[in-house]
Amino acid sequence: MRYFHAMHRVVALVRPPQSTFELGCAAQVFGIERQGLPARYSFGVCTERPGPVATLAGYDMLVADGLDALDQAQTVIVPGWLPTGEPPSSAVVEALRRAHARGARVVSICSGAFALAHAGLLDGRRATTHWAQAGEFAERFPRVQLDPDVLYVDHGDVATSAGAGAGFDLCMHLLRTDQGARYAAHVARTMVMPPHREGGQLQYTPPRPAHIDDTLAPLLEWVTARLDEPMSLETMAAHAGVSPRTLTRRFTDQLGTSPGQWLLSQRIAAAQDLLESSDLPLDTIARRVGLSSATNLRRRFLNALATTPGAYRRTFHEIPARPH
Repeated sequence: MRYFHAMHRVVALVRPPQSTFELGCAAQVFGIERQGLPARYSFGVCTERPGPVATLAGYDMLVADGLDALDQAQTVIVPGWLPTGEPPSSAVVEALRRAHARGARVVSICSGAFALAHAGLLDGRRATTHWAQAGEFAERFPRVQLDPDVLYVDHGDVATSAGAGAGFDLCMHLLRTDQGARYAAHVARTMVMPPHREGGQLQYTPPRPAHIDDTLAPLLEWVTARLDEPMSLETMAAHAGVSPRTLTRRFTDQLGTSPGQWLLSQRIAAAQDLLESSDLPLDTIARRVGLSSATNLRRRFLNALATTPGAYRRTFHEIPARPH
């Protein structure tokens, strides 16, 4: 888990024809100052040949910085790489390798995984990309352990996401890892989007016509208001007025995860919030979020976040401002 006290430099590497949506994912999360939140990131864009860069949206954008901008970045983001059949130049490959070698976090969104793979940064590691490009990617990069079903994969030093909206999910995951759950939740509220989706959720599940209009929102709201209570699949299904099997199918269709995994993620998120905002003992927090004991909270926390509740609190606990 990283935590950045000073300004963290994020640089996106673009190329023509650039997808504006994938670039926008990174810019919206890392490049916007928000009222009421301390600025933690500075954001920039670079390209191999500075000047006008054509976009898929039909306009050019002017990019002044060249590849040397990556030498100052603590996070490098490749927001797509099109056409995927065109490998990056030796200069781009070297710049990506150099950034990674000196400790920068290197991130791809959608087809940007092709650039990272060409640079050898994904060899022997799990990675993902847009599901529609998975076959081409797997054939071209057999050394990469491609997982075409998930939203994103984060190794700490290298991270890859699936296409389009999964870019937001990965950027929000990185923000949450860097700055904590409350900071990420504030950013998510300004974007009117969920603060967190697990990387292991499915990229794409074909909708079932008979259930496409069904919504889980009332049930999710009901459950999140009762995290301190025991909550079984049968209880959730009874409240929704459907069978456990039907409810499980709806979760898979609409959220890409199971009811149990979704519930656990909500309990952990609630625990994160309490660890950041209160001095409550771990046993109290565990009971309030439905995890029964400090021992269970530690185990679930370690499995989900690769850290302990105590370490998380030390990193992200809000220190009240002293009166002047």
